[in-house]
Amino acid sequence: QVQLVESGGGLVQAGGSLRLSCAASGRTFDTYTMGWFRQAPGKERDFVASILWRGGTTYYADSLKGRFTISRDNAKNTVYLQMNSLRPEDTAVYYCTARIATGYEFWGQGTQVTVSS
Repeated sequence: QVQLVESGGGLVQAGGSLRLSCAASGRTFDTYTMGWFRQAPGKERDFVASILWRGGTTYYADSLKGRFTISRDNAKNTVYLQMNSLRPEDTAVYYCTARIATGYEFWGQGTQVTVSS
């Protein structure tokens, strides 16, 4: 199993930046991909970005591409989400996720990001 712990959330003004981190522990040797989802109040949990652990190929939600950047540090088993030009509509709980080679998925507890206008 994999344990995921997010950090870096908080309150930021519109136009500002924030960097989220997600540290993975446990059965990380067969991690296939890691990524981020977010869920705003009253809305579905939406895909944000993901990255293949070995090759580093990245994927983004179309609406976020250009503002958000996902990266990883394989040695630290950590994935990051750099969030720039933040908007109030980016306010949500951001969840880190990991999928291992067998297909099992794991989720972090989430970190709150609040963007004030």
